[in-house]
Amino acid sequence: MRTFLISYDLAKPNYNKHVLAQEIMSLGERWARPLEQTWYVTADESEAGIETRLASLLEENDGMLIQAVDEKAVLTNTSLRWFRQRRAALEIAERSNVSAFPAAPAPPADQPDLPSAQAS
Repeated sequence: MRTFLISYDLAKPNYNKHVLAQEIMSLGERWARPLEQTWYVTADESEAGIETRLASLLEENDGMLIQAVDEKAVLTNTSLRWFRQRRAALEIAERSNVSAFPAAPAPPADQPDLPSAQAS
C-alpha cells in the first residue's frame, strides 16, 4: 500500500463535491482530510488508477493533483486523523476507526534549516 496526496480545485464546488468525496473515501483502506480539498489516502492503486476512477467526476475547468507521498511526511499546523474505510458491522467492531499518523524524527542539530519560500 502507498499513501497518496489528492488535492483538487472545482470550478463549481457545490456541483460534484460530495460525490467526489465519497469516491475518494472509497479508494483505499484509510483516508484523512486535513484541509477542505486535500486528502491523504492509503491505497493499493497507482496514481493512474486513482486518476481513472476520479476523472469522470471532474468538469473541464476542474483541476486535480494526485501524488504518492512518503508516509513519514511532516505535517505542520495540521491535525491529521486517519479514518478507516467503513466495512460490515462485524469488521468495524474489531477495529478502531482512528489510527495515528507517525511523526518524523527531528532533524539532526547540525543540519541547517531549509530556506522559506519567498513570494516574488
